[in-house]
Amino acid sequence: MQHGIPFPPLSPELFSIELFGMTFALRWYALAYIAGLLIAWRLAVAAVRRPKVWHRDTPPMTTAQVEDLLTWVILGVILGGRLGFVLFYQPGYYFANPAQILMVWQGGMSFHGGLIGVVLAALIYGLRNNLPLLSTADMMALATPPGLLLGRLSNFVNAELWGRPTDLPWGVIFPGEMAQDCGQVLGAACARHPSQLYEALLEGLILGVLLLWLAFRRGALRRPGLVAGLFFAGYGLGRFLVEFVRQPDAQFVTPGNPLGLAWHIGGYGLTMGQILSLPMLLGGVVLVFWVLRRQPI
Repeated sequence: MQHGIPFPPLSPELFSIELFGMTFALRWYALAYIAGLLIAWRLAVAAVRRPKVWHRDTPPMTTAQVEDLLTWVILGVILGGRLGFVLFYQPGYYFANPAQILMVWQGGMSFHGGLIGVVLAALIYGLRNNLPLLSTADMMALATPPGLLLGRLSNFVNAELWGRPTDLPWGVIFPGEMAQDCGQVLGAACARHPSQLYEALLEGLILGVLLLWLAFRRGALRRPGLVAGLFFAGYGLGRFLVEFVRQPDAQFVTPGNPLGLAWHIGGYGLTMGQILSLPMLLGGVVLVFWVLRRQPI
């Protein structure tokens, strides 16, 4: 007997049409990327239009520069996310099949890779335009959580990136043979942690509301680097904790390593997601303490 909540009848596609013998579909995941970028753009514009909330009453850039930066960010997300997935999760496969590296429509994106791509894109744009880098980072951090929220919700709709088996009452019975193959962990039960929803709540909703409140109600943007540091630390902590109940990528799971730990000694170790999140967590904490030690102006 299975215990858990049946997966709702959701389709990964919003709609699909056939033209000239070919099928074109709009998937929720693609829509999440588009909507996330548009919301980020509008939040950034709204922030720079409020000079009083910024350090020395001066926004880091103009609204026109926000639009220019958006183009760089899109490139950073796509290129960084894809290359991060290739290098962090399946380097052997893609090095043997290099033609598939650019086939992003087949899936496979890494948040940490996308973040690196965005940071590099913003750094290049900021240096070329002589922008205050810490305040620019604050603006971008403030605008990012809605995209994370939508992205994780679309992961749930796609029935992908589910969690480890669980007997908790909110466990979800995801479709597909791989999701329902729980081995002997819980006998016949095949419910799993809805880890996508955990991440949507922690990294998207809670972190996003906290940053918006601190930025517009508590003057956090007047201390350059504070919002960015809180974002890095908050995302790193949330992702690190969720990794304890998130099913690891299949390539890391072996008979001798059933937990899919990318680094381990004996029965203890870290998943790849935790390894990539630790620098964010530690770097964010260091940045926050460094900013708070400075005198506010």
